[in-house]
Amino acid sequence: MGDTLIVVATSTNYLANWVWGINYETLAAEHRRQVNVKAVGVDKVTRAEYGENLNDLLRRMKRFSYRPQLVRRAYIPKANGEKRPLGIPSYEDKLVQGGMARILNEVYEPRFIDCSYGFRSNKSAHDVIKQVDNLIMFKKVNYILDCDIKGFFDTVEHKWLMKFLEHDIADKIFLRYIVRFLKAGVMESNHYENTRVGTPQGGIISPVLAKVHLHYVLDLWFEKCRKRQLKGESYLVRYADDFIIMTEYKNEA
Repeated sequence: MGDTLIVVATSTNYLANWVWGINYETLAAEHRRQVNVKAVGVDKVTRAEYGENLNDLLRRMKRFSYRPQLVRRAYIPKANGEKRPLGIPSYEDKLVQGGMARILNEVYEPRFIDCSYGFRSNKSAHDVIKQVDNLIMFKKVNYILDCDIKGFFDTVEHKWLMKFLEHDIADKIFLRYIVRFLKAGVMESNHYENTRVGTPQGGIISPVLAKVHLHYVLDLWFEKCRKRQLKGESYLVRYADDFIIMTEYKNEA
């Protein structure tokens, strides 16, 4: 499946005919990957109970009648005694998100800039450290700006994310399903909460959507716009929503 998708994407510059990527084999593969999943969503359906429903899910997806369910919000304890919110999608939503995420990753991975790390295959935290060390040692780097986008995953603007995706994806059905995941909503203690911003809580598809968003708003902006305005050398290195900007001159940091 991967080779076919890459050929389609690179030859037309668009991801088209998503239905060829989401098929029974794709869903079955995601079902096998979820072997250790025990947490259930709002429908309380477990992995074992869902195994016979893959054909029905595929039919609903092709008819565009499949709709993601609410994300169940739970809380897990942190080391400092506080609790961290955790989003738990329904089991079938995990399968669909997993299949869509794999397609998006295969299509976008060749497009991402080398400065970005985090949630990327063959790009670990050790690679980030090595890259920063090399830049400091061998480039004209004198000043470092350490940055963190506070609450990034919870504040992604849906309108701009979809504009970025539409730049590369022609298939309207694929895009509409992404919108449905973004707008699915959250259920906490029988209280419904709209999701007007942010990526799907606990969603398998969230990391790749975040990568696409940051690719356009930060990576490309720095490389194509900001970097060209600076007189000295400058470099961006990003790991997910944490990044550093290194410059030659203090007034350009």
